[in-house]
Amino acid sequence: MLGINHVRIPIGYWAFTVKDGEPYVQGQLPYLKKVIEWTGKHNLNAVLDLHGVPGSQNGFDNSGKLGGIHWQETQENIDRSIYAVEEIARIAAQYPDIVDAIEVVNEPAIWGLSKQGIIDFYKRAYTSFRQIAPHAIMVIHDAFVSPSEWVDYDVSGWENVILDTHTYHVFVGSRLTLSRDGHLQATCQDAVNVRNFNNKLWTVTGEWSLATTDCAKWLNGFGKGSRWDGSLPWEKNGPVYQGATCSGQNSIAAWDSSTRVFFRQFAEAQMDAYEAGSGWFFWNFKTEDADDWNYIKLAQNGLIPNPPTDRHYSRYSLDNNRWNIKINSPWCHE
Repeated sequence: MLGINHVRIPIGYWAFTVKDGEPYVQGQLPYLKKVIEWTGKHNLNAVLDLHGVPGSQNGFDNSGKLGGIHWQETQENIDRSIYAVEEIARIAAQYPDIVDAIEVVNEPAIWGLSKQGIIDFYKRAYTSFRQIAPHAIMVIHDAFVSPSEWVDYDVSGWENVILDTHTYHVFVGSRLTLSRDGHLQATCQDAVNVRNFNNKLWTVTGEWSLATTDCAKWLNGFGKGSRWDGSLPWEKNGPVYQGATCSGQNSIAAWDSSTRVFFRQFAEAQMDAYEAGSGWFFWNFKTEDADDWNYIKLAQNGLIPNPPTDRHYSRYSLDNNRWNIKINSPWCHE
């Protein structure tokens, strides 16, 4: 299966608990179990990811509610989140040979939440699901702060905990406006960041893609445009450069040979960087029409190494020490 060994499966709290007035449809769990069984059938493992919690942990539409961040405003929201984590743990316990990790909340946004509140939730979630699925690794998200800011996070006495960090090149201007060489070189600092923190707590890059534009349909929200072509308001108040267009940006068929070479290099550069930590998950496994977010299609077209170890350009050197990785590629040197 393309040389990968895990899939990350997101699910919202509403699969487990819905209150009067919440506009959610239930019935997901039989399908979740089918996906888990298919995963095992193909000799893969699964990470179950609580992608949305009551009140929204980030205000993103993929949390289940676009707009404000209200998760920490009531104890009921926290309690219902813990209930969802426990229900996920019960499913994991049914498939101990397949589900080997649980992410207790995806992308809590530090700009709208208390860091201590996030930590308190992680501690409570750890205690709760460990009693149900003691085999499972617990995954905690970095809340969009640098992993270095978690250095003082006391995990003494904890076992099998992973820090999840997400790295994209399209949602902030400092990355979106980079040249192709700039995108490649930016991965060097990403490698240093994950390697350094990986010495304290296993660090996995749980989301990344090959996108260098935000042109994928509704990527920025339902009915919204993109920064790239200026159809979404942002700090530049216009396109990334004069004449920038989204036409063909997300289609392999429209990419010329130099673009294809770049994307292959960009894939390898990011893989090198994130393997300086404890691994990675690409977002997404398959998409409807945005090829730069479609792992299967990219791999089938030779734009992502298949298997992932088939690097054409470079790979970091372990120097016989898993925890002393040296970055050595056409773009990064130590």
